[in-house]
Parts: sequence; structure tokens; C-alpha cells
Amino acid sequence: MNLMERFFGKKTKVRSSGEEKTTTHDTRVATCALFLEMAGIDGAFSESERERIISILRRDFGLSDESVTELLEASNDELAHSIDLWQFTNLINQHYLMEEKIRIIEMVWKIVYVDGKLDKHEDYLVHKLAKLLRVTHKQLIDAKVKILHGGG
Repeated sequence: MNLMERFFGKKTKVRSSGEEKTTTHDTRVATCALFLEMAGIDGAFSESERERIISILRRDFGLSDESVTELLEASNDELAHSIDLWQFTNLINQHYLMEEKIRIIEMVWKIVYVDGKLDKHEDYLVHKLAKLLRVTHKQLIDAKVKILHGGG
């Protein structure tokens, strides 16, 4: 299984009445929820941010338009019913390697810089996400530099 399949194809299992079942709250929903939170943190979820997220979901997740729509809806719903971001980052921490979590941070930086600037709320949230994902400050800054210099 290649990295992208591992990265975006995982689902978590929960026990319910003694049976295991695949939940709709999988790691892709958790990751997308972080993207949506970042896009809206400055109080303005712009069309360019929306298009960037859709582009990431298509290219990096390898999803069809229909799957992108479903994932966005599921992620919006999960985000609306969440009390904080820990539930999303905890799920990611349980299932992703450090390399995969750094890739998420790179994607977050892509969303941040779609408008060419870093808002103070975006700066706060990206640092918070890095801490929750157990990404070091150096890894966070390396990811930022990579995106700002056209990498990733």
C-alpha cells in the first residue's frame, strides 16, 4: 500500500454492542475538518480557500468530485458538533506516522497562504494544530518554508 493510500484510506473501528463497525468519523473526515477550521478561523471562509481545500482533496486525497462533496459535508457536520479539535487530532495521532502528520501541516500552510498572508488567528491555529499533532516547532517551520518556496 503506498503512502497516499495509507494516508487517506484508513478508517477507525469502534466497538458497539460487541460488534466492530467502520465509523463515518474516519481519518479523512478528521483531516478535512482541520482544513475547514483553518479556512474559517479568520472569520472569512473565502472562495479561494474553498477551492484550495477542494484541490487538496482531489489531488492529495485522490477523490472524485462526488467523494469530495461527501467528505466536505461529513467534515462540516463533525466540526459543527465538536467542542474542540482534540478529537480530530487524537484520531490522526493514533493512525498516522510523523511523516503523514507533517504532510497535513504542509496542506494547512497551503490553505493559510492561499491569500498570500498569515492572519494572527491562522498563526495561532497552525501552532495549536502542530502542538496537538505532536509536530515540533522546527518541523512546523520547515513545512512552512517548503510551502512558501513552492514545494509540496
